[in-house]
Amino acid sequence: MNGLDWAVLIGYFGVMVAIGIWSHKRVDDVSDFFTAGGKMPWWLSGISHHMSGYSAVMFTGYAGIAYTYGVTSFVTWSFPIALGIAIGSKLFAPRINRLRSRLHVASPLEYLKNRYDLKTQQALAWSGMLLKIVDVGAKWAAIATLLSVFTGISLNQGILITGAITAVYCTIGGLWADALTELGQFVIQLLAGVAMFIAVVLKLNDKGIGFLGAWDEPELQGHGEPLVGPYGTVFLLAFLFIKLFEYNGGMLNQAQRYMATASAKEAERSARLSAVLWLVWPLVLFFPMWMSPLLVDAQKPDGSDSYGLMTEQLLPHGLLGLVIVGFFSHTMAMCSSDANAIAAVFTRDCAPVVWRRARSWSQGQGLRVARITTVVFLGLSMAAATQVNSPTFKDIITVVIKWVAGLMGPMAIPMMLGLLRTFRRSGPTAALTSWSMGLLAFYLVNYPINDRVSGGVPLQYQVSIPLAVSLVLYILVGFIKPEDTPERLAIIEKINTDGDGEGAAAAAIPTPAGGVDDVIGTSARD
Repeated sequence: MNGLDWAVLIGYFGVMVAIGIWSHKRVDDVSDFFTAGGKMPWWLSGISHHMSGYSAVMFTGYAGIAYTYGVTSFVTWSFPIALGIAIGSKLFAPRINRLRSRLHVASPLEYLKNRYDLKTQQALAWSGMLLKIVDVGAKWAAIATLLSVFTGISLNQGILITGAITAVYCTIGGLWADALTELGQFVIQLLAGVAMFIAVVLKLNDKGIGFLGAWDEPELQGHGEPLVGPYGTVFLLAFLFIKLFEYNGGMLNQAQRYMATASAKEAERSARLSAVLWLVWPLVLFFPMWMSPLLVDAQKPDGSDSYGLMTEQLLPHGLLGLVIVGFFSHTMAMCSSDANAIAAVFTRDCAPVVWRRARSWSQGQGLRVARITTVVFLGLSMAAATQVNSPTFKDIITVVIKWVAGLMGPMAIPMMLGLLRTFRRSGPTAALTSWSMGLLAFYLVNYPINDRVSGGVPLQYQVSIPLAVSLVLYILVGFIKPEDTPERLAIIEKINTDGDGEGAAAAAIPTPAGGVDDVIGTSARD
């Protein structure tokens, strides 16, 4: 990097902070901070939903998969995400929007204390927050890895720089700041991605390799196969189910984008836009990664530095800075949205249970706590980032695929399937059994069993078995012990009733009265 590249990078950071300050004027209360007051346009929500699913992991971990295996990086990652969001646009997006418009909640998990009970809500909330700390930690480690390639600064310094900048704008401006910066980041990504695509095509031409003829080169032998190595059919199917839940709200930050739109119909349109972007745009981003074995020799065994090395070699200064900004934009988009979602969960779901004073916070006090929680979460995730590549977590892609994907099912299934009428018989017993046994299955498959199997348990089973256990138990226990009380059915009907507006909400069965104290008392009696 030279002075021009640094100017682009510093200018980008300045713009992000400025957007946060401008967005501050639009945040008057907790609802504005967490769900943009339900005033976000569907197209901005869709772009924000799309961008909040990226991070620098794509340019490190998935670049390594593309370098090693080829097109399976698209087939087993962005394609199942696109398909999952497309399915969820009808199945989940409208219902999640009604959580805000009908039940008047600001956190995606807030409805669980009435849909199930307080114990279930707290189990999912605390475990979800812990998983998010590890997940976001991997994202900080990924961007720090790229930054070290370009600048030579240490991983910990890179983690501190990116985390501090993100903390400023997302703490000041809330979800509005997240969405507006993600719009800007989408434009930057578009320019940087196209620049890299063109640079790779021109370099291949210089080597006498055609756009399509590249696949016949010896270095790319087998790279055109859709399912190779550990990424087979079982892995693809498991990942499709995981991403169906994860990218439609199971990881919380995407659920906020649906909640932020004005109506259920706009939430559906937002999801469809995100699905199309996930299907088309990654093809442009992945093409240079697929061609990387023809252009660079990765220094790391997993090939995670291949994209960074290729960028340094192919792009002139200025454009190099723009692509580096693109790396930052991906990671900061996802991490800031995660921070906002976790702040919502803690402020709205956890604090009122563990701290009596939190039950009587004013709007101003709640907003201050939300901002403090955002900073604390970012700090914890940055601390976790320093442990990536340790014996506990191993490398970045292991954290993202094994830990996050493997643990997603047990946490997301009760939340997401609880929205649907089909699963109305599944109550708190089914939810807690599904959650706890899924976590136990993850532990057994990845540790005791894995240690006893020659060569270890294949990755596809590491991520699919916890999901399968959770799904089967959630349905089975619901049939064996149905808990569809009138109060729970009332919640489900509000979420599933067609139509938007006050008239439709008024026609539904009202939510059972009572605050946190009443719910605690009910749980204790149960």
